[in-house]
Amino acid sequence: MAAETYNPWTIVNLVFTHLAEQGLHPELGAAGHPGEPAAELLRAFGIVPTVEGDARVQAGIHDELAGLRARLLDTP
Repeated sequence: MAAETYNPWTIVNLVFTHLAEQGLHPELGAAGHPGEPAAELLRAFGIVPTVEGDARVQAGIHDELAGLRARLLDTP
């Protein structure tokens, strides 16, 4: 069975939506890029963030790039 993949920003969005519904006003990376604070939030939930993000999206990108390389760079 393949490992489950998801976009970690979906988790961050879910948490922030819940906090906003409770009347709170969360901020993420107010002093700069939100990447590291978001990664810390994910780690707090036991989720290991990766630079690659959603593996399904990455696989599709790699497949598309491979197809483009084959069509554009290979000579008959």
